[in-house]
Amino acid sequence: MNSSIIDLVFLYVLLNLGAALLYYADKRRAQQGTWRISERALLASAVLGPFGALAGMRLFRHKTQKTKFLLVPLCALLHLAVIVLLIINSIGGGAWTVLPWS
Repeated sequence: MNSSIIDLVFLYVLLNLGAALLYYADKRRAQQGTWRISERALLASAVLGPFGALAGMRLFRHKTQKTKFLLVPLCALLHLAVIVLLIINSIGGGAWTVLPWS
C-alpha cells in the first residue's frame, strides 16, 4: 500500500474520531449546563468525519431527535458511496469503469 494512501486513511480516521469526540464533549457540556458546541460545528464535523459523528450521536444519545441532524447519516452514506467507488476503481485498474460516462 502506498504511504500517501496510508496517510490519507490515518487522517480520515482522525477526522472521524474528532467528530465523535465533539459529540461527546457537547453532550457532557449539555449535562453540565456549560457553554455548548454550536450545531454548525457539529454538522461541519459530520461532513468531514460522518462515521464518527454518527457513532457519537448513537453512543452518547445526542442530537438524535433534531431534524437537521438527519444530515449526518446522509453524509455517512455519501462517504460510503465514494469509498466504494474508490475501492472499485482501485481494483479495476484505475479506469473508473463503473461510471456511466467512462
